[in-house]
Amino acid sequence: MGRETKETKENRKTRHKMVVVGPHVSIITLNVDGLNSPIKRHRVAGWIKEQDPTICCLQETHLSPKDKHRLRVKGWRTILQANNEQKKAGVAILISDKVDFKAKQIKKDKEGQYIMIKGTLHQEDITLINIYAPNTGAPKFVKQLLIELKEDINNNTIIVGDLNTPLTPMDRTSRQKINKEIIELNEKLDQMDLIDIYRTLHPKTAGYTFFSSGHGTFSRIDHILGTKANINKYKRVEIISSIFSDHNAIKLEVNYRKKQRKVQKCGD
Repeated sequence: MGRETKETKENRKTRHKMVVVGPHVSIITLNVDGLNSPIKRHRVAGWIKEQDPTICCLQETHLSPKDKHRLRVKGWRTILQANNEQKKAGVAILISDKVDFKAKQIKKDKEGQYIMIKGTLHQEDITLINIYAPNTGAPKFVKQLLIELKEDINNNTIIVGDLNTPLTPMDRTSRQKINKEIIELNEKLDQMDLIDIYRTLHPKTAGYTFFSSGHGTFSRIDHILGTKANINKYKRVEIISSIFSDHNAIKLEVNYRKKQRKVQKCGD
């Protein structure tokens, strides 16, 4: 059989590496609380590079359609945005150059409250919806948006963003009961087989993403929602502090095991 050549050994190592890494995807979401200051943009870009997510979703960018060139991060060339003429709201999705992403369809809101992209990531279908819900009537807004996008939502959908809504009493320090609108939103999520990934993976942990100085309360109003069908793919979800915004970020790690097995067979 002879000894393994250096090249064969390297190829085997590379194949093994592909199997171990597989199509591992990390999605991060953060309300940045405005990006019109050049210093702030620089800090956010540095933070994104440090976190190194596959996909980065931002809310409240406050950029107008003319300003969208301002949101540039080296290594994340694919930037999709929905912006408002009045520099209010604003959402953006940045996709890393390291991944094979192909966009097939984009829906965006002229008010800059949401953007939806459908495409493939590592040949897997993905639908990503990034939402910034308004401060008033947020649960109603999110519920209505889910109804409008119902045809687009499937097992490969991940919904992220600042929903301005604590979904359970555990999601805020005041432990208030949740109101009728939030109950109705939860019912709609349930009907659509959507789950709050953080609460599903951390059923007893009260993690917070926002501090209200007016009320003196902490709450988790930023969320990552996924489908029950994909529960085994959601490997890890955590809250990450950010020092340049009044919100903290949430990071989700997704693993596509099926693809890993395919890669392994090719490498055998």
